[in-house]
Amino acid sequence: MVIPIISLLFSALASTANKQTNRTMEHNMKAKKTLVAFFSRAGENYAVGNIAEGNTRIIADMIVDETGGDIFQITPETPYPEAYAQCTEVAKLELAAKARPAIKGDAAVEDYDTIFLGYPNWWGDMPMPVYTFIEKHCWQGKTVMPFCTHEGSGLSGTEHKLETACQGAALLKGIALKGATAQNERARAKESINEWLSKL
Repeated sequence: MVIPIISLLFSALASTANKQTNRTMEHNMKAKKTLVAFFSRAGENYAVGNIAEGNTRIIADMIVDETGGDIFQITPETPYPEAYAQCTEVAKLELAAKARPAIKGDAAVEDYDTIFLGYPNWWGDMPMPVYTFIEKHCWQGKTVMPFCTHEGSGLSGTEHKLETACQGAALLKGIALKGATAQNERARAKESINEWLSKL
């Protein structure tokens, strides 16, 4: 009977420690002014079909739930095509041209300490409207945490591109989650997000 009791005690202690870690993380994030800025696209997407809510949007909402941060969606003035194949072709042309599509609205990055920056992986890079948003602002002294949705390509080195684009910012370790996980396994996605946040 001694071993099961010890095991139960260790489980209880581990659970308490996890709860304390989560509370500490939440307190630290809320003590600083936090922004969750992201680009996401609904419509027809690879691996998940036609979706009403974009994969990256789902992850952004989870981060907001955990951090209490403000949220801003990077939205191009000219929407991308609904059809997946057409959208990828437009995105490919924009990437080749290093286009900076006009976006709707803005968020005052300069007013925040911490910025979570989210995007889908398009052709091994961030969608061009994300660069439009980045280049509007001064990132000196900010802390940037990238998060990305994909279907096999991960972050594809976009962290290094952010180091160049967000001059003067401290870039922390990012996270990449499959869009299919965001759409169809939300509890698993949330667990991954919480684990990532706890290590920042």
